[in-house]
Amino acid sequence: MTELYEPASDFLKAVAADEVPLSGSAFADANMQKLIAMTRDADVSNRDWATMLLASAEADTPEIREALLSAANDENDVVRAEALVGIAQRDRRLALPLVLKALSGEWVGMPLFEAAEMVADPALVDVLRPWTEPSDDEWLDQIARKALTACEKGSPISG
Repeated sequence: MTELYEPASDFLKAVAADEVPLSGSAFADANMQKLIAMTRDADVSNRDWATMLLASAEADTPEIREALLSAANDENDVVRAEALVGIAQRDRRLALPLVLKALSGEWVGMPLFEAAEMVADPALVDVLRPWTEPSDDEWLDQIARKALTACEKGSPISG
């Protein structure tokens, strides 16, 4: 049986389970501040989860963008990619050079292709194309092709 990948933090587990509010009250605002702080946690599982949860939050403040931009420079590839998803959701132009740089690196994964699809800029076509070659991971190949199609069209693919 495969072990479930969870953050070390009980707080992040509660956020992921929608047991902790992140907006609508002073308590929720404090939770959001804690979530932002956890994007800089020493434990990589906490940084990864905090960044992913922050990226998927509906809120968009200068502080959230700053935290995501900081996480986009994290030493961990997955944390960086999760941050790019959040940046791309909020500002495609801001995300473009960051996604371009990441796709030119050695590691790519689902969140990076997801960010590329959201950015949907023709400037990403040439750097995405090599990642769409068939590999031993058909699921990831499909996500890469979807991102390439969005960039060729210049608009995100719905659904």
